Amino acid sequence: MMPPEIPAYFYRTAGGAEPVLEWLRSLPPEDRRIIGIDLATVQCGWPIGMPLCRPLGNGMWEIRSTLASRRIARLLFFAAGGRIGVVHGFIKKTRATPAADMRLARGRMQEMLA
Repeated sequence: MMPPEIPAYFYRTAGGAEPVLEWLRSLPPEDRRIIGIDLATVQCGWPIGMPLCRPLGNGMWEIRSTLASRRIARLLFFAAGGRIGVVHGFIKKTRATPAADMRLARGRMQEMLA
């Protein structure tokens, strides 16, 4: 029997905006499909390690998607209370995850956990 799927929740601002979903909707359909499959894989098989998921420390993880456009996308998330909180997404342009992206993701994680 398959383990149950872990529900994923996307970060929502106090004003109701969903910046991660808005970012995803801005991507080409094929890129969205790849990221969606990767997120679904995490939901159905958590915990998952490399190469799909990598821990970033303090409860933060990244989903590592290689897009058809030969770009690299990252979804940053945490898992707590039987749920996955998706807090940030971006196209990776450098080897290291930019500090500003990490700060943003950690701040959103704290909001969702509060």
